Amino acid sequence: LKQVVPNTEVRTVVVSSISDFFPFFLRMLIAAKLRLSGQVPKLGLPTTSLSSALRQGMVQLAKARFVSDKGTKATGREDLALLQYTGGTTGASKGAMLTHGNLLANVGQISEITKNSLDHGQETVLTVLPLYHVFAFTINLLFGFHSGAHNVLVPNPRPMKNVRPAFRAHEVTWTTGVNTLLKALLAERWFKKSPPKSLRALYSGGTPTQPAVLQAWEQTVGGVVIEGYGLSEASPLVTFNPATRDTAGVLRRTHSRVGGAGLPLPGTDMRIAAEDGKALAPGERGEITVRGPQVMKGYWNQPQETERVLRDGWLRTGDIGCLDESGYLEITDRKKDMIIVSGFKVFPNEVEACIALHPDVADVAVVGVPDEGTGEAVRAFVVPKSPNQKLTAEDIRAHCRELLVNYKIPRSVSFVMEMPKNSVGKVLRRELRGRAGAET
Repeated sequence: LKQVVPNTEVRTVVVSSISDFFPFFLRMLIAAKLRLSGQVPKLGLPTTSLSSALRQGMVQLAKARFVSDKGTKATGREDLALLQYTGGTTGASKGAMLTHGNLLANVGQISEITKNSLDHGQETVLTVLPLYHVFAFTINLLFGFHSGAHNVLVPNPRPMKNVRPAFRAHEVTWTTGVNTLLKALLAERWFKKSPPKSLRALYSGGTPTQPAVLQAWEQTVGGVVIEGYGLSEASPLVTFNPATRDTAGVLRRTHSRVGGAGLPLPGTDMRIAAEDGKALAPGERGEITVRGPQVMKGYWNQPQETERVLRDGWLRTGDIGCLDESGYLEITDRKKDMIIVSGFKVFPNEVEACIALHPDVADVAVVGVPDEGTGEAVRAFVVPKSPNQKLTAEDIRAHCRELLVNYKIPRSVSFVMEMPKNSVGKVLRRELRGRAGAET
């Protein structure tokens, strides 16, 4: 928030706490514990509680019913709904301007593609992913509300035993997740012993679901894993693996491929583009570009970045993939050096900028390395200012904890005498990845 608010027109921050949802006595105890543990951030900005904001909204709504203000403009589909901050395709933090029309279009698209697989008004959805992530925000919250689903929220799924009461108390029919979450649940003894048989579908995104994990999930639970592809700039969903029910009412994928990103949503155009923007033939790899009603207006107060990624109505996603003859998307690589940790994007330059602030660091480079638990993990290579400097990996990690969220903190740190660089001084990350692989 400290980085975002100065660049926006935010005047106040609405805050909520898990304590708000408990009876008075427990609410006071939980709130006190959160304050003492330092989990309540000091924003230095005007704030209002969620309950207060809801009351104010009810008062304004009541007034609007009785007072006609001709000067008040009705909100339209083209009006800005929110700024969804994302690393974007180059790593710099940018606010994707999503309109009411963008979000409504994506909810409508999701509704259309799930009409043969979900019973609107009768579903129970489990929300484990954080609602500040656009994946859960649009699918779990907006689409869940639109479809009349009973939404079960798990404020913090860590440790995984926190999810168990939700499965025991509710007949969950669908949920969303990432590969890391599936693996973590499958590793829980209670989950394997008594899997939720009511769970018909898990909608997976963020990173490709590993085939072994997908197979183990479907064998254990019985429900199907349905993958899709999206990004914050597209509200987020762009493609989806189609599914329908068989004669016995069991949900099945209708496409024979497993592990792909699916077909474009209704009303969505997709093409694979070369560096010059020209469309490539099926099977050829290039940058995934998207056009549709869910694509953002642009980046907040960043016209140059907007012009760079939005060209002639096409969004250049920064991801590499290919389309087959039937229009099915396969994501084959990530552009540049983005790291995906448990479905969250981590950009090396942000982590490097943080580590570079350490007074004993002369140079730093960050790469992603394979990790069984999170898909990828952050690996830092550090050049100390002095060869005799007693700098440790924990020193670097402790420094990062002051400035970065947990998933961006390097899992491991290697100290080197110098960085491999090309003739113009750019770090050769591929060599560092090779070193990291050789050391594991």
